[in-house]
Amino acid sequence: MKRCFSSPLVLLVGLLVLASTVSAQKTETPALDGILQRLQENLDQYKALVPSFFCDEHVVSKKSPDPQHGDRVTDSTFRLKRVAIAEPDSDAILQESREIKMVNGRPANGTVLSGPTSLRGAFSGGLALVSLSQQACMRYTLKPIKPNHPKDPIVVQFVGVPASLRPYDCLMQEEISGRVSIDPATMQIKRMEFHAPHHLIVPEGYTWDVHPILQVVGTWDLSIDYAPVLLGGKSFWLPTKISETMIGTVGGVWTYDATYRNYHKLEVTSRIVPASEEPVP
Repeated sequence: MKRCFSSPLVLLVGLLVLASTVSAQKTETPALDGILQRLQENLDQYKALVPSFFCDEHVVSKKSPDPQHGDRVTDSTFRLKRVAIAEPDSDAILQESREIKMVNGRPANGTVLSGPTSLRGAFSGGLALVSLSQQACMRYTLKPIKPNHPKDPIVVQFVGVPASLRPYDCLMQEEISGRVSIDPATMQIKRMEFHAPHHLIVPEGYTWDVHPILQVVGTWDLSIDYAPVLLGGKSFWLPTKISETMIGTVGGVWTYDATYRNYHKLEVTSRIVPASEEPVP
């Protein structure tokens, strides 16, 4: 009968290799470049596939201190519409619009609203703020990921490049900093927040009765929460809540809180009416 003996050195080397492999598996974390690539792929898919849709928008906005502009509650139908263009290799244009239905519980009847009562761009281009397409505009950093907490959100922080280095086609043409929280299972952005220290809140101009409007500059803080929404049998991550606060050096504080629900794909149906069903004149 043969006896097989393993060298202690061989066993030690084998154990070290195994331990190194297990350690590498535990500590392996996504790199920033890979995360940006996934976000870009998600963005491209969103722009290529998201259908035209509409949803309910509920907004509470306020300017203070201003006794004439207390809490204003508006209920609207928000729409995102795909507009096809002639160039075959270009993305469709995503147009945002809203129809205000109620203001403070009363029919809007074409009321013209002033102040921070609406926000544009969150649905059509907001997700691009952290992506490969904006690398020339932003400096991205990956917050350290804890290996023992694989379900924790992945956090990417960003700072806008100086104005002297900023390309003309950047989404944000002002000083900005912020962060996004990413769902590690889907690599979709769950929350975005940013701060702009020198934002133009109110441009200089005149009222309808030729009273001057003074320019107001101040801080702008905005956050967007995203969640999956099913449209036409496909899942898209869309805003469920948008909040912003603007504090002017003069002119007070503007706040805006919007929630979105009841998403529906915008569809137009038609049918041919048989001659037997045509109305008799």
